[in-house]
Amino acid sequence: MEAPQPRNNPFLIGHEEAEQLFLNAWKAGTIHHAWLISGPEGIGKATFAYRIARFLLSADESRRLDYQSLNISENNPVYRLVAGDSHPDLKSIERDFIESDKKKIIKAIRDGEALGEDELQDLKKSTVIKVDEVRTINGFLSKKSFDGNWRIVIVDSVDDLNTASANAILKVLEEPPAKSILLLISHNPNRLLPTIRSRCAKINLQPLTETNVASLLRRYMPELPEAAVSGIAKISSGSIGQALNYAKNDGLNLYQNLEKVFYAGKNFDLETALKLSDNAAGDEMIWDLTAGLVLKFLSDYAKGGENVCLIGEAWEKCLKIFHETEALNMDKRQAMLNIISIICKAVSGAG
Repeated sequence: MEAPQPRNNPFLIGHEEAEQLFLNAWKAGTIHHAWLISGPEGIGKATFAYRIARFLLSADESRRLDYQSLNISENNPVYRLVAGDSHPDLKSIERDFIESDKKKIIKAIRDGEALGEDELQDLKKSTVIKVDEVRTINGFLSKKSFDGNWRIVIVDSVDDLNTASANAILKVLEEPPAKSILLLISHNPNRLLPTIRSRCAKINLQPLTETNVASLLRRYMPELPEAAVSGIAKISSGSIGQALNYAKNDGLNLYQNLEKVFYAGKNFDLETALKLSDNAAGDEMIWDLTAGLVLKFLSDYAKGGENVCLIGEAWEKCLKIFHETEALNMDKRQAMLNIISIICKAVSGAG
């Protein structure tokens, strides 16, 4: 089975402490009007936010002390409305598709012809959440709720706001309407405007344990061999999102091949290095995957305490190459070969 989208995912593990923190605030009647939910990508922040939304939209406030978790039944009408993106008291803000791809989607809907899997994968989203989208929050929150309940806005993620849209969200935070709540998801909270951070209660979700990642992999991809489950969970850095990406794109095999080349030091196998470079250069998604795994290797290797200074220098050089390759549209094959050479020298202890 495919991992469900956050809005219709009933399953959340590894964040019980954070869940209890929010539940306690609700029971005490001290819910803040805005919550900054932060942590690394792919650990369940959006799933947690929708879990909060479903709970607030369905809970009986006259029975506060009866609730032991934020979970509600999948048969609950609120659950179905949220899953279908049709609850009148919940608004989600995220990056929209670029204009040309929005037209493709609209045409497909109008013609009654569903886009194919390849077409869906090729759809691209804007790099930012635009200010016009953020400004719709005011109109949404100014309306009375469907049944006198909460009005909830989820922003996934506030990292995608540009200067104008960040200032627009700040105005909402400064003067929130009664019984409204904003759930702001962030992968890099330190990069946000200090004034946004200061106006939010904070929940910092931690990376999942390897055991939790493995459990979720078995749930979402039961066809995976156990050896793959274990190996992927080990290199996922506590992110089920990253783990699923590795599982679908042969990330474990790629990482193991990178390890073989890097650990060989100056004696690395040139043929294998060329294959890795050709593979990375041939597909944008594989390039991004390879880049992430290269930096993952350097991070893990540095923790071992060997050649720390050289590994640190290699990290900086590799980051620069990745950035310049993207910014200047440089030859990715040659860039990856250069990166392999830099890391192999660092691992062998050569400056």
